[in-house]
Amino acid sequence: GDQKGAANRLTPDRTLAALQSVREGRIFDLSRVIQPGAPFIHPGQTPFILANYVSPRDSIKRRRGLGHTNDAGTNIERVEMTMHVGTHIDALGHFTIGKRMYGGLTTDEVLTDWGLAQLGIEHCPPMITRAVCLDVSGLDGGDHLQGGRVVSRADLKRAAEKARVAIEPGDMVMIHTGWGKLFMVDNARYVATEPGIDVEAAAWLTAQGVVAIGADSMAVEVMPNPDKTKTMPVHQHTLVENGVYLIENLLLDEVVKAGLASFCCVMLPVKFKGATGCPVRPVAVI
Repeated sequence: GDQKGAANRLTPDRTLAALQSVREGRIFDLSRVIQPGAPFIHPGQTPFILANYVSPRDSIKRRRGLGHTNDAGTNIERVEMTMHVGTHIDALGHFTIGKRMYGGLTTDEVLTDWGLAQLGIEHCPPMITRAVCLDVSGLDGGDHLQGGRVVSRADLKRAAEKARVAIEPGDMVMIHTGWGKLFMVDNARYVATEPGIDVEAAAWLTAQGVVAIGADSMAVEVMPNPDKTKTMPVHQHTLVENGVYLIENLLLDEVVKAGLASFCCVMLPVKFKGATGCPVRPVAVI
């Protein structure tokens, strides 16, 4: 079956067009530092723990015992973390609708005790394509939207018109809500609620053939959902029904400040076999 989803739209033509748009060679880093204390929303998650595994003291002592005289000290750590920490991408197997998963697969076929048998992040190809950045942060009259504020299809269309950019098949779309100003500043508020798109807005984007939708928030979609009977329906619409990836906790302040409505974006997901996502370091190259 198809493991890549909407990423099949990443054609050589799209990649070439994105690379040919580069004029200055300037790079904007769109990712957050992954560190202890990073915000998380799932109870019981280990966001990020780094512990020393090999120290110079022990490695030098061991090598002296082998007769080595140059005291080569080695530092190595081990890490425990969820893949959904910091700036990260959701794999297509991250969400289900009941037992249904992307591409007509079911949880019985996909889920194992050792990760996803299919739809893991290792199937997400490198993404070098055009990103469109839609700035909606000023819609409430300040520098950020309020938690629980729906970013509608009309809001996105107006932002695109204002930026004079048309969304095309193969694009990534990044939504700047301003909510990222709370990241590592007020994590409790950052994860308690958030502004974001609803299903109608997501459907407008997926209908235009985008490969990924990202935002400067924890979940891209509005939380809590205005329909109190639903949890994360945008994840179900994008990942399960349309094979469109989600990129969360983006750092978009600098590209917005620079007035960049579209740019070449390079993002290379790490191929963790069977993982439901992975940290990423997307960069804008202009």
